[in-house]
Formats: sequence, structure tokens, C-alpha cells
Amino acid sequence: MNIYISNLSFNVTDDDLRDYFTEYGEVSSAKVIMDKFTGKSRGFAFVEMSDDEAAKKAIQELDGASVDGRTIGVSVAKPKEDRAGASNGGGGGYQRRNNYSNSRY
Repeated sequence: MNIYISNLSFNVTDDDLRDYFTEYGEVSSAKVIMDKFTGKSRGFAFVEMSDDEAAKKAIQELDGASVDGRTIGVSVAKPKEDRAGASNGGGGGYQRRNNYSNSRY
């Protein structure tokens, strides 16, 4: 089961995350999401656990827990296409206009 963790302290590492969840069962992966430009934590992470029952227990017990001075949110991660507010295509942006469309010539 893939688990989403929000409101993480920017000091929490992948290893810290793995330690928090290993108490509940085997952790397949633990990844704090980093900003690609600054290299700093974005304050959320994903943990993958192979045992769904252990994952559910971890979610139940860790949701609302205080970690490094912050109250974290822990829930089942939703597939990318199912996230609220996700769009199915590009949007907005700059549209180039024909240089002559507004010309007085």
C-alpha cells in the first residue's frame, strides 16, 4: 500500500521516515519529496508498505502524530489521476498573437 504523509518537518529524511513506519511492518520504500531546484524537502513524502493491514494500522496510529514538532497527516496515497484538482490536460499559458492582427496598416 502506498501511503502519503503531509506536513512533514523539513528536517525529516528518508531514513527517519523508514524508522517511523518500520515499527508497524516492512517498509518497501520511504521517500521525502525534494524540490528539484533547491534540493530541500517540500514537506511531504510517500511510504510503500507490502502488508496492507500493517499499512492501515500505521495510518491509523500516525495520522495526527507529532513528528519533529509538527502534526503530520497520514493517509492512503491516491493515484495521480484521482487527486482532487488534477487536470487532464494543459491549460492557460501564453498565446502568441499574429503581429499583424492589430495593425492599422
